[in-house]
Amino acid sequence: MQIFAFVRPATVLLALASPALLLAQFQQPTSDELKMTSDPKAPGAAAVYLNISDVTDDPMQYQTFYARIKVLQEKGKELATVEIPYQHGPVKVEAIQGRTIHSDGTVVPLVMKPEDLLTSKTTAGQFGRMVFTLPSVEVGSILEYYYQLHYDGYAVPPQWQIQKPFFVHKAHYVYTPVKDFMNGSQVARSSTYLVDGRGNRITSINDWEQLPPGAAVKTLATGYLLDLTDIPAIPHEEFMPPIQSFLYQVRFSYQTAYGGVDYWQTESKSWSKEVNDFAEPTAAIRAAVSSLTAPADSDLDKAKKLYNAVQALDNTDFSRARGQSELKQLGMHAVKHAEDTWNQKSGSSQDIALLYLAMARAAGITAYDLKVVDRDRGIFNTGILSWGQLDDDVILATIGGKEVVLDPGEKMCPFQMVHWRHTGASGVRQTAKEPLIYVSPLLPYNVNTLVRIGDVAVNERGGIAGNFRFVMAGQQALQWRQAALRQDVDEVKKRFDEWLGGMVPAGVEAHVDRFVGLDDPSANLIAAVKVQGAPGTATAKRVLLPGFFFETQSHPFVDQAQRLEPVDMHYAEQVTDQVVYHLPASLALESAPQDAKIPWEGHGVLVVKTKTDASQITITRSLAHAFTILKPEEYQDLRGFYQKVAASDQQQLVLTASPATKGN
Repeated sequence: MQIFAFVRPATVLLALASPALLLAQFQQPTSDELKMTSDPKAPGAAAVYLNISDVTDDPMQYQTFYARIKVLQEKGKELATVEIPYQHGPVKVEAIQGRTIHSDGTVVPLVMKPEDLLTSKTTAGQFGRMVFTLPSVEVGSILEYYYQLHYDGYAVPPQWQIQKPFFVHKAHYVYTPVKDFMNGSQVARSSTYLVDGRGNRITSINDWEQLPPGAAVKTLATGYLLDLTDIPAIPHEEFMPPIQSFLYQVRFSYQTAYGGVDYWQTESKSWSKEVNDFAEPTAAIRAAVSSLTAPADSDLDKAKKLYNAVQALDNTDFSRARGQSELKQLGMHAVKHAEDTWNQKSGSSQDIALLYLAMARAAGITAYDLKVVDRDRGIFNTGILSWGQLDDDVILATIGGKEVVLDPGEKMCPFQMVHWRHTGASGVRQTAKEPLIYVSPLLPYNVNTLVRIGDVAVNERGGIAGNFRFVMAGQQALQWRQAALRQDVDEVKKRFDEWLGGMVPAGVEAHVDRFVGLDDPSANLIAAVKVQGAPGTATAKRVLLPGFFFETQSHPFVDQAQRLEPVDMHYAEQVTDQVVYHLPASLALESAPQDAKIPWEGHGVLVVKTKTDASQITITRSLAHAFTILKPEEYQDLRGFYQKVAASDQQQLVLTASPATKGN
């Protein structure tokens, strides 16, 4: 939980609400609610929220949350367990109350003490979650609970997450800020004022909303109000972008600047100065660069040598960050400048990225920092006035007259490749003048490739045994190499086998035998895989085998008629299969997949080729998708393409008893 602003009193303290005034007012359920077995507004739902109330009062420094839930199916009983995340110290979880109401009206109150569990402990503080489970829950029960968060000395503007995992009938949201901030008024004469994390005095409040058509937050004399009905559940669709960026929500924030342009200009300049101070090409940095490069090296050679040098350092985001006591024992200290990272041969992803920036500049390469939102986490929105949106640092370097994106802080990421989370990602970049809003480029499909090459022996009953080589470049290789940094090889093999299980035909077992190049990001990653099983069907006269070994399971998008959210494939990619089937003398080819080319202009293409020899058949299939993100209105074209791909992949390899063996 992020704490946004300190309350700094000049002569008086803010009054606290009396706990007695904040106790929950539980509702008596109606007879219809008790008898409810399904909800026509949410067909098939395992549960629905009958009521939600979320009230934040900054002058009294508390937030209250209240919910009533109707359980309609067994899965809905999971909502009986409630988790409340909070930060230890400045936040206290208080006044927890709850009860379960059975369909016959019987009330079972919550009497067990909630558990206080530690979630994480960082330099930013200790974070936990209060957990409680409502008692005696059955299908048909109504769950009702209430809790209060008390912020001691803090003001925490709320972030209303309007959509929930299940349909919401009624929702009520109230926010009362410190009154001096209402209607844009100033606080210069107030006896109590707020400061941000840097100690800057806050002068205004900002709100950003993303709501259903026709809905809007009402501004009242005392604060803000939002009442909504019939809120759809959070959508669950295949290949969605970070859904949090698209959900109905309202975000409030205290600001030191009035408008969005002013905010981003001010914060960007401050950030850029901090980056330049950290990445100053000091004498120690210049000496390191001189030892790693030669005067005759081109900018490309220098950039690559420096990249490999910083990639070789201990990246604590992939190993283990050291605490203050351990740093002291090792004679190390907290990183404050790029040369600290180099001297200690260790740092976070950000430290290493900015070290590379310092070294590139020392080598005479024009280079700038780019701060982006992790595309697996969210989408940058300048309407939300929070620098905390931005996650990671990548570097923009001019090499051979062309600006390229480099990802030195991403362990095992090859030179001139970028993790997909940092491609097509929005953020703020440095320039020779003022920082600018920027979107990093996407990678072309031929950078991310997976080639599956196999030799498979077929017996007369349709059983198979064989070997495959998976040759990976780009994102797939990066994923498995990073997995190997965090886990031992046996665990990586286990995960790889699970991945294989989702692609081989039913009746086939596949196991990785070994990896080649797992610790060398400059080479292709190769996995040797053994397969065996019975994917075929044998009749009295024929043996039927899947025409495309890895495409027998479900295809994306084929069964989904409509699309609500954008499609995010993470990255463009090309997957090529070349499978050689070796036939026994007792079987002959009757039919095989037909050569084909199925294009989707500018977006993707499927190419199929079959080659037949005396005792073997080679089937090659290549599917490239050159797109990464598509809008919902482009979905029907996408679906049409994948329907054609799925139809092609249904073709079979049909074998019959050879003439020499018929009648034997």
